[in-house]
Amino acid sequence: MEKSQYQYYELKWFEVLNGYASGIFPMGEDDSSISWYETSPRAILPIELPTSSLHITRSLHQVLKKNVFELRIDTAFTRVVRYCADRESTWINGLIIKAYTELFRRGYAHSVESWQDGKLAGGLYGVAYRGAFFGESMFHLKSDASKTAVVKLYEILKKNRYILLDIQMMTPHFKQLGAVEISKKDYLRILDRALIAERKFEY
Repeated sequence: MEKSQYQYYELKWFEVLNGYASGIFPMGEDDSSISWYETSPRAILPIELPTSSLHITRSLHQVLKKNVFELRIDTAFTRVVRYCADRESTWINGLIIKAYTELFRRGYAHSVESWQDGKLAGGLYGVAYRGAFFGESMFHLKSDASKTAVVKLYEILKKNRYILLDIQMMTPHFKQLGAVEISKKDYLRILDRALIAERKFEY
């Protein structure tokens, strides 16, 4: 992961969109600043090809089949972000929370939430911009709660013909679901096509 040379102590919502459009993304630092990063290779979940699909394990399939979790969209965005930030090492500082909350208010940022017995059990958040969705972070309090949210997000993006689902960096969690790594050149090529597409995050 390559870090920008400078640190910034302010982050506007539109700067996040401009950064995504340039292939970079913000991460908070310990001194309450933010830096811009890019990764090569870049991790994505393929959604564009008709044959693309998530790799769903037998156990996760059973969770989905039994409707263990109730899936909701955009009902607890700030709580999801704060849960994602509540870990020993985090890149989600005050500047990140403020900027993404404003993106949510303006209709760009979204949360997908897994609920159980009326309580938030897991979820994820990210930004939908033109034909791309830029995944930011996820959390779970119950087993499979975040994976269930990923499945719901994937269904929404496929239904609305999104071109790119960016997850920035590969993790074992996403590798199991079928994420792949692509070169910076290939990523920017897909990003360019996504940015000229008009899509709506409808669910």
